[in-house]
Amino acid sequence: MDADYSPRCRWAALMLIAAAAALRLLYLAWNCPLELAPDEAQYWDWSRQLDWSYLSKGPLVAWLIRASCACFGDTMLAVRLPAVVCGTLLLAGLHTLTLQVYRSDRLALAVTSLALTLPIVAAGAALMTIDAPFTCAWMWALVFAHRALFRPRWWAWPSAGLCVLLGVLAKHTMVLFVPSLALFLVTAPVLRPLLARPGFWIMTALGALGGVPILAWNAANDWVTLKHTGIHAGLDDEVTLHWLGPLVYLGAQFAILLGVWFVVWARAVWEHRPTREPRLELRLLWWMSVPTVAFFGLFSLLNGGGEANWPLAGYLSGMALAAGWLRDQWRHADAWRRRMALANLAAGAALGVLVTFIMHAPIHVQPVLLSIAGPASEAEPMPIRRVDLTSRLRGWRHLAAQVDRARADMRAHGIEPVLAAERWTQAGELGFYCDGQPKMHCLGLLLGDRATQYDLWRPNPVADASALRGRTFLLVGLDLERLEFAFDAMETPRTVEYRENGETIAAWSIAIGHGYRGNASADARFGKVESSFPPRWPKE
Repeated sequence: MDADYSPRCRWAALMLIAAAAALRLLYLAWNCPLELAPDEAQYWDWSRQLDWSYLSKGPLVAWLIRASCACFGDTMLAVRLPAVVCGTLLLAGLHTLTLQVYRSDRLALAVTSLALTLPIVAAGAALMTIDAPFTCAWMWALVFAHRALFRPRWWAWPSAGLCVLLGVLAKHTMVLFVPSLALFLVTAPVLRPLLARPGFWIMTALGALGGVPILAWNAANDWVTLKHTGIHAGLDDEVTLHWLGPLVYLGAQFAILLGVWFVVWARAVWEHRPTREPRLELRLLWWMSVPTVAFFGLFSLLNGGGEANWPLAGYLSGMALAAGWLRDQWRHADAWRRRMALANLAAGAALGVLVTFIMHAPIHVQPVLLSIAGPASEAEPMPIRRVDLTSRLRGWRHLAAQVDRARADMRAHGIEPVLAAERWTQAGELGFYCDGQPKMHCLGLLLGDRATQYDLWRPNPVADASALRGRTFLLVGLDLERLEFAFDAMETPRTVEYRENGETIAAWSIAIGHGYRGNASADARFGKVESSFPPRWPKE
C-alpha cells in the first residue's frame, strides 16, 4: 500500500483523542446526570473486598476501581476514571492499528473521528464496566500482534501476551483472541511457520497466566464461575434451542451499530473474505473480527440472542477493515456514488452523535422520549423505561436518601437495622449512595434468583440465617411481599418514586421486616401486620 504520511493528520488525531478524554472528565466531574449503573455499583462493591476473582467476572475491573478510589476517594468520578483512561487508550490503539495496516494518517484520523460518533464507544469510555478494560486490552493485543507479524520486534509478542493476560483478567471472552490469531496463521502459508516458533507461544503462555488466579479462586469456590457462565450461555441442565435467537442477535448487532455501520462492516468482511483477499494484513483484520461475531451468533441458538455487547471485540479490527473498504470504494466510485456514500456516512455519523447526546443528557429530550413511549398504563406504569435506557442510571440517590431517613428513624428508637435488597442491582447502588456506604445484603436466592457475589460473602442472611435470626431488616426492592415468609412479621411496604418533570422514572418498595427467620418453608406465609413497633415511615 502506498504510504500517506501527514504530520498534521497525526497531530489532529492525537488532539482529538485528548479533547475527547478531557470532555468526558469534565462531563463526569461537573453535575453528571447519570448515576452509577447497577453493574458499576456492584463492581465498586467488589472493590471493597478485593479478591483473585469473582463469581461472574474476573478481578481486573475491581482492582482498577479500587486503585482509582484509593487515590481519589469513593466517588462516582473515581469509579469511572479507569473507563475514561481505557477509552482513551482504545482510541489511540485503533488509530495506531489503522496506521500500521494502511500507512495512512488521513485514514487513521477518519477512523478515529468516526469511532467517536459511535454510542457504544462513548458508553464504554464513560461507564466502568468490564468492557472498558477488556476492549482496551484486545485493541492493544491487536496492535502488538500486527507488529510481531509484519514488522517484527523482539518485544512485540511478549507485549501482546501481556495484553491478553490483562484481557483475561477483565473478561473471559479474551480467550478467543488466541484461536482467532491461530486461525489466521493456519490459513496464511507464508506466516504458518510462526506457529512453530517461540513468539506465538510466549504470547499464549503469558496470556494463560491471566487465567491462573481465576482458576485458583474457582477451585476454592466450587467452580461457580463455570456454572454461572454455563447458565448465562444457555448450557444449563435443560438445553433448549431458540431458533429465532440468531435473528434476535443480528437485530441487536444492527441496532448497536446504528444500522449503517453494521451494513458497512458486513460488506467489508464479505469483500475481504480470506478466499478472495490477497493482502495478509487485511486477512488479519478479518480473522480477528468475524470468528468472534460468529461465535456468539452460534450461541444465540442456546441463549435466545444473548447480550448485545458480547461480540464487541470483533468490531475493533472490523472498524479498521471497514474504513479501508470505504476508502477503496470512494476511490473507484463515480461522482453520483460518492455523493450517495457521503450522504449515508454523514447520516450515520449524525445519528451516532444524536444518540450519544441523548445518552449523556436525556433530560433535554425527555418530552420527545415520552411521546414515543406512549401514556402510562396499569400494565406499563413507567413506559419511558422502554425507550430511555439511561433511566436505569437515575434515581438511586433519591432512593438512598429515603433509606437513610428510615435508618435514622429506626436508630432513634434504638434499632440498628440489617440492610438488605431484593436484588444485587439495588444492593450495589445503596451500598454506594447511602450515608457511610454501608454493607448491603442480597436476598435474591430466597426468591429463586441466580446466585451473585453477595451470596459468597460470609456471613450473609441466606447461608448464615442463624447469625441474623431475630434481627430487624430494612428491605428495599420491587416486590417485597414475596419475602414475607422469611420474617415473623413485615410492615406494609412503602413505595418510593423518582420523578422527572412530573413523570415517574423509577419506583421501589421499602419495608421493615421483624424477626428474621431465614429460609423457612415457602408454604409458611405471614400476613402484613399493623405493628406497634415504634419506627414509622418518616413523612415526606
